[in-house]
This record gives sequence, structure tokens and C-alpha cells, in this order.
Amino acid sequence: MSEENITRIELNGKEIILIGTAHVSKQSAEQVKEVIEAEQPYSVCVELDKQRFESIQNKNQWKEMDIFKVIKEKKATLLLMNLAISSFQKRMAKQFGIQAGQEMIQGIESAKETGAKLVLADRNIQITFARIWGNLGWWGKVQLLSQVFFSIFSNETISEEDLEKMKNQDTIHAILKEFTDSFPRLKVPLIDERDQYLAQKIKNAPGEKVVAVLGAAHVPGVKKEIHKEHDLKRLSERPPKSKAPKIIGWSIPILVLAIIAYTFFANPSAGWQQTMSWILWNGSLSAIGTALAFGHPLAILTAFVAAPITSLNPLLAAGWFAGAVQALMKRPHVKDFENLTEDVFSFKGFWNNKVTRILLVVVLANLGSSLGTFIAGADIIRLFLDNIR
Repeated sequence: MSEENITRIELNGKEIILIGTAHVSKQSAEQVKEVIEAEQPYSVCVELDKQRFESIQNKNQWKEMDIFKVIKEKKATLLLMNLAISSFQKRMAKQFGIQAGQEMIQGIESAKETGAKLVLADRNIQITFARIWGNLGWWGKVQLLSQVFFSIFSNETISEEDLEKMKNQDTIHAILKEFTDSFPRLKVPLIDERDQYLAQKIKNAPGEKVVAVLGAAHVPGVKKEIHKEHDLKRLSERPPKSKAPKIIGWSIPILVLAIIAYTFFANPSAGWQQTMSWILWNGSLSAIGTALAFGHPLAILTAFVAAPITSLNPLLAAGWFAGAVQALMKRPHVKDFENLTEDVFSFKGFWNNKVTRILLVVVLANLGSSLGTFIAGADIIRLFLDNIR
């Protein structure tokens, strides 16, 4: 049995065998099968969380998705990110004629065949995204989404040499490498914290012999962190919600309304100008965002009408209303859910699929409304200052 990509650790009378894999490597999957069968471990740990494990087990996951529930629970952006990362993996896997995540699937199957206990060792992906998202400002979030989507729709093929290099990167990190170079602090939730989480879960796995199937990027970190104790509860916490966004969220509309009211009192004509600026900038940019997503005309109109109102209430968002109208007017069929993971391979498929179209309407309408709020707010202040001189 080849020892390449295998790390053996003795810890408190327990033998831990780490297999460093590439997430789209056929050789990695074969090695996972070979090692588990040869070692006959008590436990097999895989770099999956419950959500990703269930998506592997449940092939009808997309068909059973309630798009209205996704919009209502404010998960449109998260779902788009998940689809984007899934598409990147599958594009590589398709190019090399293998199944994405095959080494994890092999780990699950080999655990079942050998009677080993299966341990899902990775942190919930939603927690990871929440902790990444919490480290970004508004502009950083726009850059992150742009980086992900440009990576997805790139037609550039991946060489065998590039694939070998990617064995030393986490899949998500591979997509966001350029972005994490610009925002080094994102490496903490993306790699470092997950190394700690994985290390603790592997160490806690039952039995005297444990095999862990990991992306090669995590092996050095896990090897270092496994000798320390880590608080899984702390690592699983969503970042505490700062009061600042809520304060700013309510302060902006109160300030805008106060300025407009004062200007109306001092100069009604300028007050009407401010009101029209707020309506037109908010409504137009949100509508343009919806149009860029090729939204239904009624969804575009809804975004235009809703944005000036929702921008005055932090609890609401124009994209929710535009997305709901898009879903009503262009209700996804079973075929759209079935084709979802294939359609995200291409720019055309992403925009043509009715499910991703709805998600794009939500996200782009909200981005347009946010941009409109800043521009309109600046214009309102300008008109106010002009009238108090």
C-alpha cells in the first residue's frame, strides 16, 4: 500500500491515519478505498457536514426545495454560493471524467462495507459562510460574489498540473484564492478554524484506529491542531450580530426623512427634488438589478416600487418582493430543479434556469437598492446643504 498522501499520528493510545485527497481526483478515491480496506479502522471521518452528507445521500434534494421558503428565510445568497462552489467542483470533475467529491463518497461506502462508524467531521458550511460573510463590509461582499461567479463561468480548462497543485488547496479556498490574497483575514474562518474543528472531531472519533479522509489543504493544519484542545461549540457559533448595522440601518431612514421634512418646510420645491431623488435612485437601480437578472417585467416593476419603501425599513428588502413576484410569474418546474446542478455549469444555463433566475433577482435587486440608497442619500444631503446656505 502506497504511503503517499498518508499521515500517521499516534495520540493517547489511538492511531489516526489522515489521507490527504484532491476533491476531484480519481486516484484519491482509489487510495481511500485501499487504505480503509487494509487498515480496518473502528471509525472513518470524512470532510463533510450533515448538510453536504445529506445532499450526497438525497439525489432529489433540489427537487424538494421550496423556493419561497428560501426567499423568506433570507437564504438566496447562501444558496447561490453553494451552487457556485458545487458548479466549480463539477466542472473540474466533468473535465477529468470523474464524480465530484468521489473520495468522500468512497469514504462513506468503504465505512459501510467494513462496518466502521462514519463520523461527519467538518463544520456546517452555513456557519463557515456566515463567519466569512461577517468579516466583510458591503463592498467586500460585492467583490466576493463577483469573484465566485467569474470563477464559475470561466471557460478555462484545468491542466493535470493545476489539478495536482489544487491537491494542496481546499476547494472553497481554490475558488476564492485571489480574494483571500486581498482579504487575508478570511483565511481564519475558511481554513484555520476548520482545521481546528476537523482536528477535534477526528480526535474525538471512537475507537483505537481512525482513518480521516481530508482535502490535502487541511492535513498540515489538522496535524498541528490535533495535539491541542478546541471548543467545538465556540467554533460553531455564528458571529455575534453587531448592533452597529441595526443602528445604522434605522439611522439612515430616520435621517433621510428628517432632512426631507426640514427641506420641505424651508423650501418645498427642494423637498420634492429630494423625494424624487430617493424614489428614482432607489427604484431605478433596484429595477436595473432585476433586469440584469432577466427578471419578469412585473418583478422589475415590483423592484422599482418596493425599493424606495424597503430602503426606509431595515427589516424589509426589495429583492424579497421582486423575487416572490418572479417566482409567481415564472414558477420553476420539476425540470428546473432536476437540471439545476447541470445548468450552473454555464453562464447561459445559470440565467435560463428559473430557480437560479429567482435567486439572481433577489440578490441583484437588493444590491441595486443598496447602491441607490447611498447615491440618493448623498444627493439628498447635497440639496439640503444647498438650501441652508
